[in-house]
Amino acid sequence: MKRDLLEGLRAGDTLTTGDQIRLVAQLSVPAIMAQLSHIVMQYIDASMVGSLGASASASIGLMASSTWLFNGMCNAAVTGFTVQVAQRIGAGEEKTARSIMRQAFVYAVGFALLIAAAGASISGILPGWLGGDASICAGATAYFLIYALSLPFVQLNNLAGGMLQASGNMRVPSVLHVLMCLLDVVFNMLFIFEETTILGLRIPGAGMGVAGAALGTALAQAVTALLMLYFLMLRSPMLRLRRGERLTFERAHLRRGLRIALPIGAERIIMSGAQVMATRIVAPLGTVAIAANSFGVTAESLCYMPGYGIAAAAATLIGQSIGAGRKDLTKRLGALTASLGIAVMTVSGALMYVLAPVMIGIMSPDPAVVELGARVLRIEAFAEPMFAASIVCAGVFRGAGDTLVPSIFNFVSMWGVRLPIAALLAPRIGLVGVWIAMAADLTVGGILFLIRLARGKWMEASR
Repeated sequence: MKRDLLEGLRAGDTLTTGDQIRLVAQLSVPAIMAQLSHIVMQYIDASMVGSLGASASASIGLMASSTWLFNGMCNAAVTGFTVQVAQRIGAGEEKTARSIMRQAFVYAVGFALLIAAAGASISGILPGWLGGDASICAGATAYFLIYALSLPFVQLNNLAGGMLQASGNMRVPSVLHVLMCLLDVVFNMLFIFEETTILGLRIPGAGMGVAGAALGTALAQAVTALLMLYFLMLRSPMLRLRRGERLTFERAHLRRGLRIALPIGAERIIMSGAQVMATRIVAPLGTVAIAANSFGVTAESLCYMPGYGIAAAAATLIGQSIGAGRKDLTKRLGALTASLGIAVMTVSGALMYVLAPVMIGIMSPDPAVVELGARVLRIEAFAEPMFAASIVCAGVFRGAGDTLVPSIFNFVSMWGVRLPIAALLAPRIGLVGVWIAMAADLTVGGILFLIRLARGKWMEASR
């Protein structure tokens, strides 16, 4: 039987350029679908809550930077171990990979419990500190409290899905994330509205509004996490649990995990501080601007999530090729995945420019919000190619364990470009100035990442 391409990579087979393109596509397409399903879920939340009015949308938009921070810290903890698992599988050391996986669950879930407690403890004061108007603070507090309490399930979902992807299994996480979207629709209808009509049938709901959106998403995450764990622990050919293999803690694995994760975690904290500053810049612009900014971010993410899917595939490919000692393929696969990401997001950026009013209109019936949201989306469309470069190159570098320099790049572009320009332009031209600053930041960041990719020094991080 013909050997699977990823298996052939690990075994040292010669892969033609066509083989490499097919391999990237095989891993990227399911990963892209998984990422898109995540954004569709955000669209579902935004459109359902948007029907309640601009204030309800602003309640969620106000907390976006904070949820991004907490999600980022969870993802950093996961990445520190998934990179090691991919490299051990590439080296044919599946037993070691399983040992690292078991340790990862203890460390990463324990970390999620800690930050869940921290998030819950500050949920009451956070909206006011972010500059939110009193009319939206109650909804924002309820939303963030439920989100914080759901973080252990979010982490289980991330960790199990990340481990499956590290083994080369992109299909199962993709399918389960699509299922999560469907569950999110069902749960949101039940919790957000007092009543929902489907096919002429009136279904009573909880009428919880903004809090219902958070609860619906949390339950969808929890169900998906349990299913993801089933496929990882019991069905994965490489990583499923074996009798006689016990949980042991090895400092070398923890140290390497921390060396990979800490720069990402520090970056997220610093970058989220910048996001909080950006939120404080937007907040005085009014409820319409806050809602348009929130919807604009959600709409744009539909265009850049394909980049994150390709980045996930790149991390697996680079991790396994380095583990297998295939330095001949490592740099070529890095360039190939980056090129694919730029091409895909150039097309998605063009579509975003054309469809901007429709994308915002799906989420909000407010004409003022739609008009302003479409204007800022069209500014951002021009930055999508370079944004793709930074997203996919970061995945390439992550697969090699190179996380420090990329984190520095993101810090420089955010604090040195976006925030100063936004602070200068926002008082003069409003939300448009904030998004001009964002586009400039993404362009500068993409250029920095491409330069590092071309130089090849990122491959030294695996030594």
